[in-house]
Amino acid sequence: MPELPEVHNFQQYFDAAALRQTIDHVVVHDEKIIRNLSGAAFADVLAGRTVVDSLRRGKYLFAGLDNGHAVLLHFGMTGDLNLYQEPSERGRFERFAWYFRDGNVLGFEDPRKFARILYLPDREAYIQEVGLGPDALDLEEDYFLAALGKRKVTLKGALLDQSLVAGLGNLYADEICYRTRLHPAVRVDQLTAAEKRAVYAQIIDIMTYATENAPYYRDYPENWFWHTWRHAGQPDPAGGGTVTVCKVAGRTTYFAADHQKLPAEG
Repeated sequence: MPELPEVHNFQQYFDAAALRQTIDHVVVHDEKIIRNLSGAAFADVLAGRTVVDSLRRGKYLFAGLDNGHAVLLHFGMTGDLNLYQEPSERGRFERFAWYFRDGNVLGFEDPRKFARILYLPDREAYIQEVGLGPDALDLEEDYFLAALGKRKVTLKGALLDQSLVAGLGNLYADEICYRTRLHPAVRVDQLTAAEKRAVYAQIIDIMTYATENAPYYRDYPENWFWHTWRHAGQPDPAGGGTVTVCKVAGRTTYFAADHQKLPAEG
């Protein structure tokens, strides 16, 4: 599922394709992922609009329009963008497409239809409504430490809480826990101040590296973070025993059994 670095990559692609372009018309093939308008209404409100900016907040990408409104592109598990000119280049799972006046077409593809597309009269009001916390790349240490506080939730659950920090998902949360040698199921109130600072440092380091290297989520390089260790039942390359799988915060979670131990309950 695309997380902050992958949506950063989508934003770069979107900006190159759509910024300062005027939408001539919109073709909707399947309106299921357009959540607050019918396909016909979505096409109608976008016809003639110019894309003036984009904003990424965590996993959310907003396309700003010349009337002050915005379109939310939330990619779900399998959303993707495809810029083309020839009809033969249209993707098999294209759900809608923006036809620009310069002759290019930007298709939104989604095989599993888990994406969410919303037309928003007020982008900032929506961000407040859904309770998005600060973007992980803009995270400040003092805020993060104070927001963690003495929460009696798992570290994995806290990292996945988009109201605490926006942009982290299952894969990068596991990576942060692995690199800090903290068990994903350790409770936040069991962490020392030094461990919390280590978590913060890894969030910044991992997100910075990942965005600078702009991954495409369907084709990670062999040495990409979790590809080096996240293999169930295999030895941990850092020498921490066997890589194990369990459920934490309702999500499938990988950790190295000896490398990441739960502290004894007091």
